[in-house]
Amino acid sequence: KAAAGGGGRGIRLVTAEGELAATVEVAQAEAHAAFGSAEVYLERFLELARHVEVQILGDGSDAIHLGDRDCSMQRRQQKILEEAPAPGLPDAVRERIRQSSVELARECRYQGLGTVEFLYDPGSQEAAFIEMNTRLQVEHPVTEMNTRLQVEHPVTEMVTGLDLVREQLLVAGSGKLPLTQDQVQFTGHAFEFRINAEDPLNGFMPSPGTLERLDWPGGPGVRVDSGVVAGSVVAPFYDSLLAKLVVWDAGRQEAIARSLRALDEVRVEGVRTTLPLLKALVQRPELHSLEHHSKFLETTPGLLGALG
Repeated sequence: KAAAGGGGRGIRLVTAEGELAATVEVAQAEAHAAFGSAEVYLERFLELARHVEVQILGDGSDAIHLGDRDCSMQRRQQKILEEAPAPGLPDAVRERIRQSSVELARECRYQGLGTVEFLYDPGSQEAAFIEMNTRLQVEHPVTEMNTRLQVEHPVTEMVTGLDLVREQLLVAGSGKLPLTQDQVQFTGHAFEFRINAEDPLNGFMPSPGTLERLDWPGGPGVRVDSGVVAGSVVAPFYDSLLAKLVVWDAGRQEAIARSLRALDEVRVEGVRTTLPLLKALVQRPELHSLEHHSKFLETTPGLLGALG
């Protein structure tokens, strides 16, 4: 894996000892092209793991956590939907990843918001540390002409009632944590859906063009973060993200039902989007029964074919 970046670049799987040297060279070449550094590292491969992460906030002396998220629904290591809190984690595992994340932040005297990422293996009920993103999860540049956005923090905002940008500014301004761990309260469940100008029926090809119509859903527990309006031009040179649809409700099943309604109310004309895929994923029984994992899209036969 590339040491200088992420976003799915510079990652290669080695399944036999004889493949190691050649695979490392390929990973190094991609890492250098994407991040300007050929440095890579090795870690254990978990085939059907779930991707979970913990949001932390530190002031350089102390640190707290703001809960956890599940980001397992991915395509080529790019997250498609996220939810908070991470469902189905044993209490001991949840407590362990939260506290170890806080300890990491304290140990390195971290200041600001950060995200500590783990792979959780449901079979062994073990969580393995991946990395820490030392920033608010907002964006991560991959190349000059293509920026992959990491934008999952709104689900944490929805279940905590906190404005994470505000909390980060308060830490930067005062040098002290603006709240204690006991003051962080978690309520309900939230999902976030990334609506991209890509065609899931055509290999996720980018779909640039002019947005002829754009209608977003509303109502209680529904939030839309977007920088485009009807008439905006979706250029082929940058990330294809149009909007983040964030949905909250009192429980996970209620949030799923509200999410489906909100997705049905989105209207985008002029470009193709990932909406059909998002609607299909919300209705998959594996999402309801927590049998999804980071390779779900790649290992579920007929999922994309059913969209047509």
